[in-house]
Amino acid sequence: MPSMTKVLPHWKHRFAVIIGAGAIALPLALAAPTPALADPDDSATSTGSTSTGSGGHELAIETLSSRPEVVSGGDARVRITVPRNASPKSVRVRTADGDHTDEFRTTGRHTLEGVLTGLPDGRSTIVATAAGQRSTLKVTNHPITGPVFAGPAEQPFVCQTEKFKLADGSTLGPALDDDCSIEPRTDYVYRTAADTWKALPADAQDDQRSRPDDLQMITVDGRTVPFIVRIDTSTIDRGVAQRSILDDPADGTSAWNNKLIYTFGGGCHGGWYVQGTGTGGVLSPNLLSQGYGMASNSLNVFGQNCNDLIAAEAMAMTREQFIEDHGLPTFTMGVGCSGGSYQAQQIADNYPGLLDGIVVGCSFADVGFDQSQKLFDARLLDQYARKNPDALTKEQLTAISGFGSYQAVASMSSEARRMDPDADFIGDFPAVLRYDPVSNPDGARSTLWDHGKSAYGVDDRGFGRQPVDNVGVQYGLAQVRDGSISFDQFLDLNAGVGGVDIDFNPTTERTTADPEAVAGAYATGRMLNAGAGLSEIPIIDDRAWTEAPGSGDIHMRYHTFVIEQRLIKAAGDADNQVRWTEPGSGGFNIETGHAADAIEQMDDWIMAVRSSGRHGHDAVVDAKPADLKDACWAPDGTKITEPQVYGGQTRCNDLYPAYSSPRLQAGEALSADIIGCTLKPVDPDEYGKTLTEDQLGRLREVFPDGVCDWRQPGKGQRELAGSWLTFGPEPGEYHRLGRAG
Repeated sequence: MPSMTKVLPHWKHRFAVIIGAGAIALPLALAAPTPALADPDDSATSTGSTSTGSGGHELAIETLSSRPEVVSGGDARVRITVPRNASPKSVRVRTADGDHTDEFRTTGRHTLEGVLTGLPDGRSTIVATAAGQRSTLKVTNHPITGPVFAGPAEQPFVCQTEKFKLADGSTLGPALDDDCSIEPRTDYVYRTAADTWKALPADAQDDQRSRPDDLQMITVDGRTVPFIVRIDTSTIDRGVAQRSILDDPADGTSAWNNKLIYTFGGGCHGGWYVQGTGTGGVLSPNLLSQGYGMASNSLNVFGQNCNDLIAAEAMAMTREQFIEDHGLPTFTMGVGCSGGSYQAQQIADNYPGLLDGIVVGCSFADVGFDQSQKLFDARLLDQYARKNPDALTKEQLTAISGFGSYQAVASMSSEARRMDPDADFIGDFPAVLRYDPVSNPDGARSTLWDHGKSAYGVDDRGFGRQPVDNVGVQYGLAQVRDGSISFDQFLDLNAGVGGVDIDFNPTTERTTADPEAVAGAYATGRMLNAGAGLSEIPIIDDRAWTEAPGSGDIHMRYHTFVIEQRLIKAAGDADNQVRWTEPGSGGFNIETGHAADAIEQMDDWIMAVRSSGRHGHDAVVDAKPADLKDACWAPDGTKITEPQVYGGQTRCNDLYPAYSSPRLQAGEALSADIIGCTLKPVDPDEYGKTLTEDQLGRLREVFPDGVCDWRQPGKGQRELAGSWLTFGPEPGEYHRLGRAG
């Protein structure tokens, strides 16, 4: 097979890059910048565009590929708006290193656009002049290896370029440096008549007469074009980034529809300290054949990087590079399932502007709380049941857990290993680097909290502070009230359920959250707030129901309604979220399934918002297509259009029950947004039965400080500090972009 590598222009070799195979079926401190060259205008201090002059509108400069504070890789796509009394040809563009006018082209009667190159690390100024007028824009450039806003680069970090497969089956080979870089490359693949991908031979890239006989032809926007895809691969933020579009290299024509779909991969286990061996997928035949561009990064697969903050940075930088290569898309749509849903929703909320709409499946609100509190409680219940096998029947334990089946308790307990510092590494991570409390106490710890030190901070041992708490939680409260367990069973359970220590070992005492970690979780959006950006974009939640008896699957339907409740708390309603439910056999299929339909309808919805000329929650709700409604599909394929609601007798709920969690059974609200509850004195009247003096005395012994008052905000619960936060240099430090301190 001929080589797929195509030499890029010299200026594109400013960073190392990678290309991966297109497995598109989606699975269930800020470093101090290097001083820049002297600014051509030392008096300009704004990070926004400033201008002087007069005319129909002012001379202005704006960055299109990213915000000006978070430029990366030395390049930025820039637009210059010219006053009506000046000709675009009169514009001159310069930075401290010289004139860049030749990098700009006229894109309209009063605009120019170009990719400005050669920006030094740190802050510099872009200056535009035209007909005696002048405009400046401060930009801050960061290395293509990062970091940009996610905090200091995590260490240790294992390169995996030798396992990252390309579309032709080969791998990237050894990394070039400690940042896991490789030489950037452009490859071309084509879709065969047998619906497979093959490398496009080198001679066919230059000569259309040498095209393979099995090359598919497709129609895009009324044009018949060869189904040839260009894939650019590079290392961005130390992850492997890929970008793909329909492109015919022989004549240089592209069938890109000017819309970008960014894919997010699932998982979480083992997602620490590694580069990753694949992306969320950039070779979807369905999406590419419609003209969509695609992009993803290996750090946008949660099974390789279970940290939404790092994922946001990798996504922002990869999208930036796509825009520099191809231009500003009409919109960017996020698509992902399970771990991909965490990313899409938290990035949309915490870094608004990166995603214009999202299609998510098997969704959770966030990995650290909506999901992991359930798993933490399951671990405690499982441990209690194993230690006290005769204390509760299987039916009683299942009811207390809130899950749909007894098997789910052990299954969820196993999933809690993401909070165990030495239990959840992938095979590629060297044993010598792994934490062991005795033999290697300074080793890397495989927990959400240690992987998220930038937001949670560290304790005096250097461990990630833990926002885990079950003080005052009355496990089995609903069951003692309805009589399915006795009050003595309730007391025994809560006396014996205990908690875990910093190493996730069982303790007799309940677990108390670190106050600094709690503050960081709320303030920085690790606990999904939904009120920064998520409530202002369209959402389609397409859930495959996987909770049949005995399954024990973690992707429970009630999580969709957790997100709904958080949207309601943030915006007053959740009308920007459309909820679909389908049989578990359907999965999250973006090729031929309901997820593919959701992407098509999301396109219509985003374009309707754009056409309205408005923005914000109300604009999104008003622009929702009339035929886009909540629905479920019966196993025989029948569509049932009705509101998807938590609880109550509906046709969809009869088909696909939404179960609950231990904490919801203990009285927490469905929004599930309390880390550690505010306590109140025990009240003997809240159990629906008369307590004996002995029972009341023991109740006070079990809960000496009181029980959860779920009507109150949680301990340390606070508002989001804002969007577009930047972290570091010390763990737990953050501020908003453009604001010091």
